[in-house]
Amino acid sequence: MSTKLDKDDVRAAYEDVRDDTSATLWAVFKYEGNTIQKSAIGNDYDEFQSQFGDEERAFGFIRITTGDELSKRSKFALVTWAGSHLSALKRARLSTDKSLIKQVIQNFAVEIMTSEQDEIKIEYITDEVKKAGGANYGTGK
Repeated sequence: MSTKLDKDDVRAAYEDVRDDTSATLWAVFKYEGNTIQKSAIGNDYDEFQSQFGDEERAFGFIRITTGDELSKRSKFALVTWAGSHLSALKRARLSTDKSLIKQVIQNFAVEIMTSEQDEIKIEYITDEVKKAGGANYGTGK
């Protein structure tokens, strides 16, 4: 059975996260049967981290605000989650299923594939986004 993507559902959540006027900071996409669809959206980073379980596979899209005292900008990260108790078959299919998500989610600064809770903490994702962005100058004030 091949995996399907609810493109309209995923696209709406993706655009909501990318919208500068929206309070939505993240979206999580999970499997419902053999279809990947929006599971949750929100604006609390701790709630984002709680969306990923040890027996699940999921994708997350998250907005991170970076910059310095003079310039703030939004950057985005795509998280691919493979829970630590996931079967080998589901883990293997995740890499091909990621190509479905990337048909809709195309603009992001960094991609993280993990099964570690520490790597979906906001601090870790922010550090990865900053590294991907190159120089990070500040005025020191």
